[in-house]
Amino acid sequence: MTLRIGRIAYTNLFPIFYALENEADCSSYEFIDGVPSDLNRRLHNGDIDISPSSSIEYLKHRDQYTLVTGHSISSFGRVGSVLLFSKRPIEALDGMTILTSSQSETSVALLAIILRKFLGITCFLKSTREPLDEVLRSHDACLIIGDDAIKEALRRPELLMYDLGDLWYRHTGMPMVFALWIMRNSSLEHKPNLLRQFMLDLDQSKKSALGNYAKIAKHSWLKQVISPAEIVSYWEGISYDLGEEHRKGLELFSRYAEELGLIHD
Repeated sequence: MTLRIGRIAYTNLFPIFYALENEADCSSYEFIDGVPSDLNRRLHNGDIDISPSSSIEYLKHRDQYTLVTGHSISSFGRVGSVLLFSKRPIEALDGMTILTSSQSETSVALLAIILRKFLGITCFLKSTREPLDEVLRSHDACLIIGDDAIKEALRRPELLMYDLGDLWYRHTGMPMVFALWIMRNSSLEHKPNLLRQFMLDLDQSKKSALGNYAKIAKHSWLKQVISPAEIVSYWEGISYDLGEEHRKGLELFSRYAEELGLIHD
């Protein structure tokens, strides 16, 4: 029997998975790569037992999942990899269509909350798989996440860039919880020992990773784009914990998303 584990192939989770795969006994683990939206679907369908997944996936289906305590991908302010690129100030986008990454769900919901609840403007959000250059030929703004956002920020400095983690924090004073580690209740029932062992390994991997950013950065593919020191700085801007403040931020995000009708199948 193996434990099927979702693995987001972004730099934000690289330290955790690097420590896990290099320090834990992974002989009973099967890692399944995918972008957040893909892993959300596969977790929901039962193709994966446990995964770091979009927080909105957990909020939509709380009755089907068990939350892994102590772990998240969050930020108290700037996150550095959830960016709105725009030709004009965000307030001037009222009534326009903003294209959004097809890889994300939480970030799209967050953008809707920022636009409507915080700024009081209405925009039409449309998913796309097109690259930024193609998008900006016909639209004024695009939401990009993950490593693509980091690369585009360097490549297109002439554009206005809005960090959604920063905008959320400025308006709420609370951390933004982008992703959570969640497991299927059915997997917890059928694979309890494997899941208990994995959670112990995950705890140890986080502890190890947090103390070894400089070493781990040398193994990140992103060093081809930015320096190891900049990678470390990026990781230091991410909170991998899930404490009381994180939970308050998550519940506020949930309340706003519900008010806007964003939490549904």
